[in-house]
Amino acid sequence: MKQIAHIESVYKSKFGVPRQAGLVDYEARVVFEPEYRVAEAVRGLDEFDYVWLIWSFHLAEREEWSPTVRPPRLGGNKRVGVFATRSPFRPNAIGLSSVRLLRIEAGPVLVVSGADLVDGTPIYDIKPYIPYADSHPEARGGFAQEAPKSLELVDDHGLLMQLPEGQREALEQTLCQDPRPHYQHDAQRVYAMPFDKWEVKFRVTDGVVEVVDVK
Repeated sequence: MKQIAHIESVYKSKFGVPRQAGLVDYEARVVFEPEYRVAEAVRGLDEFDYVWLIWSFHLAEREEWSPTVRPPRLGGNKRVGVFATRSPFRPNAIGLSSVRLLRIEAGPVLVVSGADLVDGTPIYDIKPYIPYADSHPEARGGFAQEAPKSLELVDDHGLLMQLPEGQREALEQTLCQDPRPHYQHDAQRVYAMPFDKWEVKFRVTDGVVEVVDVK
């Protein structure tokens, strides 16, 4: 399988990446590899609002696979079949994300919103999202039927004001989704998360995420 592109994202490590696509509204860039940097290859794509990205869990590849995994959504305590989850630890470490196509820049470069990919993630394919075929609003969602509850954000010292407006809003959305591993519940622990060029420190207590430091 050939890598056709990679993503440029504010998420520099797995910690803090949105758990699903579309949960955080920020701009990311899909940059084609030289062989596929051909404008004709995306001709007509600007007529679609969303695209599918098919990509690699390149930081989670394993030589062996397990038929069951512990989804974070279930607290990491219950095992279910790997094919009933979106776990990165699969026989083939392939991810699938639906992202909003904001515009196509010269290059070509796709500017998208809502990506749940680590910076540098290899992309194998791009396909247009077809509303009548790809949308199933009445479908059952198993253990992930509803979106997780958001945390309340507290930034008493205005530390997030250091960030440009667009990045600040994206970081606020990220923090409110509780980026901690689901098995972590220590209210006194301070977590550090890379976000673009920033290091963000925070703690979570009783449904509130408090910004401790931003450098």
